[in-house]
Parts: sequence; C-alpha cells; structure tokens
Amino acid sequence: MPFGISTSNLVAFIIEVIVISLVLWASGRALVGKQKAKFTDAIWITVLGLLVGAAVQNIIPVVGWLLALIIWLALIKHFFDTGWGRALLIAVLAIVVFIVIAIALSALLGIALLGLLGF
Repeated sequence: MPFGISTSNLVAFIIEVIVISLVLWASGRALVGKQKAKFTDAIWITVLGLLVGAAVQNIIPVVGWLLALIIWLALIKHFFDTGWGRALLIAVLAIVVFIVIAIALSALLGIALLGLLGF
C-alpha cells in the first residue's frame, strides 16, 4: 500500500468513518433537520475531521487537540449550515450517542461471552 498504510489501518479507518458518520448524521438530523444534515455531508465532515485533525495534532502536539476541535466544529458548521452553538450541540450529542452505543455493544458482547463460557 502507498505511504506505508497497512490494510488493517485502512479497514479500521473505513469502519471509523462509517460509525462516526452515522452518529454525526443522526445528531445533525435531530438538531438541524433532514434538509441540512445529509449523510454525504456527515461522511465529508468525518473524513476531513479525522485527516486534518490528525495532521494538526501531529504538527502541534500540545494545542493540536484544541485546533482539531475547532476544525471539527467548523466542518459541522459549514456542511450542516448552522451556527457555532448548534455545531457544538451536534458534536456533544454525537459524542453522547456514540458513548451510549459503545456501552450497549460492550454489554451485549459481555453477555454473549458469558453465555459462551456457560455462566
């Protein structure tokens, strides 16, 4: 693969884009409506946010996370055609939804593993 990208990293990136895009799209639809929050826009926000955010964090390690946060909010603001406050609310809602889904999937996986082990 070019640029030293392994297949497993590429697969992980694609899965990350899909999952984050779905959560971001659902949060955007809830707060700005389906006319402004398109799934393709959520994909663009996610891809650009991940790539540019990672680059900024690697170039400026100490305050890179703050710049990456501002970049994510600016992308949400631009693509979902909303203000800074609503962009922040969309981001916070997306994080909360993502955490809830992660906890639910972890619990289901734990229950499944306990079932397989015979407990």
